[in-house]
Amino acid sequence: MNLKIICNTTIKLAKQVGQYIREAQKFLSPENIREKGMHDFVTEVDKSSEKMLVKGLHKILPEAGFITEEKTVAEQNTPFRWVIDPLDGTTNYIHRLRPYSISIGLLHYDQPVLGVIYEIGSDECFYAYKGGKAYMNGEQIKVSNTRLLKDSLIVTGFPVNKHHRLDPYLLVLKKIIINSHGVRRLGSAAADLAYVACGRFEAFYEYGLNPWDVAAGIVIVQQAGGKITDFNGGNNYLFGKELIASNNNIHDELTFIIYPLMNG
Repeated sequence: MNLKIICNTTIKLAKQVGQYIREAQKFLSPENIREKGMHDFVTEVDKSSEKMLVKGLHKILPEAGFITEEKTVAEQNTPFRWVIDPLDGTTNYIHRLRPYSISIGLLHYDQPVLGVIYEIGSDECFYAYKGGKAYMNGEQIKVSNTRLLKDSLIVTGFPVNKHHRLDPYLLVLKKIIINSHGVRRLGSAAADLAYVACGRFEAFYEYGLNPWDVAAGIVIVQQAGGKITDFNGGNNYLFGKELIASNNNIHDELTFIIYPLMNG
């Protein structure tokens, strides 16, 4: 299997669907938006773009199954599975803010092997596959070489549910703000991971995540030289609902702050 060819074809598909999403935003109205959970929105654009991605990805790799956010296709337990978020950052999209992204990951026996993230508003496409390098719009990217948390800029997200963990999360946030250059919250986990991979941030952390939020970004960060773990420093980050992605250098410092407070 040639992951490079699959990646290049997936990039073309992501950009085609991204163009549709960009144009559809001009016609977005309240009638096209519904709340599928507390502060968790979905639009007709999410669903229609997911259908376009599923159709295109099935042509690229017919034997692969799917894990998708909007459940427009049944989840299948196959050796290869595409993991799709058709519009990561829907709330941003509704309010005409950036970033909002398409995230496409490919799993092989539940291990991420390929990732494409297309940040639509900025027309930036990040991609990587196992055994290769990480790129943005054709240029190789790498994580930053910042060595200490005190010199780092961190990005995070606020979960739309699981509010029972919000108090310890705010303690983590406070401690990282005090001990770093600051913390940003952009609203798209896929973009957050891509921005760690290209060195704009030194790290990203969040809980309440789903596989479609992170599958693509995991590969891109790793192939850019970064490190991915769960809050405990372990490997349960794809399906485990929590993740730290960093430039590797500051990973232990972050884990030392996050794990005790989130599991105290």
